Amino acid sequence: MIATAWSFLPVSHALQRQLQRDDASGTNCLPQERDALLAFKQNITSDPYDTVELWERGLNDDCCMWMGVTCSNQTGHVLELDLSNGFLTGQISPSLLSLKHLEHLDFSYNDFLSGHDGRFPEFLCSLKNLRYLGLSELSFASIMPAQLGNLSMLEYLDLTDAIFLPSEVPPQFGNLSNLRHLSLVSNNLYSTDISWLIRLHRLEYLDLVSTNLYTIDNWPHVVNMIPSLKSLYLSNCSLSRADQSLTHINLTNLEVLDLSINYLGHPIASSWFWNVTSIQILLLSGTYLYGPFPDAVGRMASLFYLGFRKNGNSATMAVDLKNLCELRILLLDGSLSSGNITEFIQKLPRCSSSKLGELSLNDNNMTGILPHMMEHITNLTSLSLSNNSISGSIWSGLQNFTRLEVLFLNFNRLSGHIPLLPRGLERLDVSMNFFSGHLQLELGAPDIAVLILSYNKISGLVPETLCELQYINFLDLSNNSFTGELPACSPMPNLHSLLLSNNKFSGKFPSWIQSLFNLSLLDLSWNKFCGTLPMWIGDLVKLQFLDVSHNMFYGDIPVKITNLRQLQILNLSVNNISGSIPLSLSNITAMTKTHQPRPDRESNVSWTDIDIMSAVTKHQQLKYAVQSIVYMVGIDLSLNHLTGGIPDEITSLDELRYLNLSRNCLRGNIPENIGFMELVDSVDISWNSLSGEIPPSLSDLTFLSTLDLSYNNLSGRIPFGHQLETVYNSNPSMYDGNDNICGPPLQRNCSGNSDPKHGDEEAGVKIAEPMFFYFGLLSGFVAGL
Repeated sequence: MIATAWSFLPVSHALQRQLQRDDASGTNCLPQERDALLAFKQNITSDPYDTVELWERGLNDDCCMWMGVTCSNQTGHVLELDLSNGFLTGQISPSLLSLKHLEHLDFSYNDFLSGHDGRFPEFLCSLKNLRYLGLSELSFASIMPAQLGNLSMLEYLDLTDAIFLPSEVPPQFGNLSNLRHLSLVSNNLYSTDISWLIRLHRLEYLDLVSTNLYTIDNWPHVVNMIPSLKSLYLSNCSLSRADQSLTHINLTNLEVLDLSINYLGHPIASSWFWNVTSIQILLLSGTYLYGPFPDAVGRMASLFYLGFRKNGNSATMAVDLKNLCELRILLLDGSLSSGNITEFIQKLPRCSSSKLGELSLNDNNMTGILPHMMEHITNLTSLSLSNNSISGSIWSGLQNFTRLEVLFLNFNRLSGHIPLLPRGLERLDVSMNFFSGHLQLELGAPDIAVLILSYNKISGLVPETLCELQYINFLDLSNNSFTGELPACSPMPNLHSLLLSNNKFSGKFPSWIQSLFNLSLLDLSWNKFCGTLPMWIGDLVKLQFLDVSHNMFYGDIPVKITNLRQLQILNLSVNNISGSIPLSLSNITAMTKTHQPRPDRESNVSWTDIDIMSAVTKHQQLKYAVQSIVYMVGIDLSLNHLTGGIPDEITSLDELRYLNLSRNCLRGNIPENIGFMELVDSVDISWNSLSGEIPPSLSDLTFLSTLDLSYNNLSGRIPFGHQLETVYNSNPSMYDGNDNICGPPLQRNCSGNSDPKHGDEEAGVKIAEPMFFYFGLLSGFVAGL
């Protein structure tokens, strides 16, 4: 017999299949079993990776050599059928019943159906020799079948994320006495009694994530009766407590315990699992356990991963962890009520070869001075202390942390200057602190990819060595006191986000930006840049967010700016830009409904939680953070010297959320089809010289919450609409400065030529006007005579 492929070692499918074909060489499959596989193939309707495409008679007649098929090298019987990750579509054929010696069956990650009704193929439960059954992520229009409990030889059952109709986990699974691995991860399963688990004496791995166990209070007593258990995953199972009393701990082999996302809500020290000293991975995030950690934590010598995140800042950690020499990952974000960072660091493992690699204490109300003596944790690869009240300066020996790749110290009270960085550092965020002085000329981290220094007091010129960061993809120097011109950098091929706003940069539009072909976010706002906007800006075709507001740019808007089809935010406000608005705005397809947003759009701007862009909308300057910026679509050209009219093409941008053209020198009419921009929330075209009537389609904007048409030369009757009425009630000045408009909600009645005419009535007026003129002329002549 060949070695079974259902071992618990993670071997790639491609390697497994190659080994299987090599093992089976020299054998020929049985005709009856070959016919069964060909009958199975006939029910496959889509095979994108040619998994079963080469199954055929003729030159390739030996099914033991077919992809996914493994035979006994003694008898030729098919022992294994592994079609996982093939993304096959079709139906599972009952012809598989002819594979009577089948031991391993894996259909995971396909789109199979059984029969035309999509029910679970219960005939699979007749394959008595099965030892491995994998059906992950398949969908069935039926409940989980109890007949699976008939597979008495089964050792590995994986139904991870398989979709069934809401059903109870069959207690017949307790008949699977040989089972070693059971995974039932699902959102549609529940159980009121798991006592059947006690009969699984060989069970090592149990995953019931998202299975509703709300009514089961004795679950610790049940799992305690399975001494063979090594991994237990009960995340998001609606468990209500873990403070049950166990007189004797049988779980001496337990290595992984996951109770995360269960509202346990009792003192953390009362939990039963602290005496299970064999635990290596303990996951308790989202359990809302509170109070002090017990001293028993310091005796869990095997512990290498403790995850205790997002627990409502109601726990305390005063335990000495110096003897936890195996501890590699410690995550306590958003869980501690307070703490002193110096004292905490001093209690971390102090072993001859420290293994602690990741320490995360974000959002924990920690105070104190960042210690400079941290030699016992120099093997850290990631240190995150964000959003605390830690003061002091960054220790000068930081560069000795040679393995450090991630350092997040943002949202604290740190000061001083930024020292020489570790050479292997890849991500640094020290934003929202009080760092000052000049940025060091030698950063010391040539491989850094994310550098966020925003909201500090760093001053002086940007050092030219910054241009040497060839791997940088996110650079944020905003909200500091940098001065002068930017250095002329060589191409930075990976840079996709460049934020330089709120400094004192000067000079012309940086020419080296022209080489940043992967740039998606550019913010130069609130500086002293001058000159014209370059025509090549339209060549940065991946730009999604462009903000150069509050500078001293002049000249026309480059026509090629409409080549930026992926642009979502365009902000050129508060400059000296003149000329007309480009006509071909409809080319910016990201501002239209025809654009399909990419799933990875958010990934380019996901390194920081700080508000990174702003726009004047709803009469106020609003800041947009990463979480919302990807959904914002808007144009702000306000406070410039633009002339001409508002192009009709702008109404084709039906994904716009805000439009601000206020305080320019625009003339002509408001586009008649402005109502086509049906998602727009804020429109401000005040303080221009627009004339004509207010388009009736404006009343079609059902999402409109802010409108400002004030101080133009508009005339005629105000269109009626409930939304316009609501907007007016929140901003009664929206029509001010237009003396020739009338009708509700203004207290100015329409009469004579102020009331716009339509259809025949308008034609009659046109005929009547010359008749009145001649009649008046004749009357005057007679009277004069």
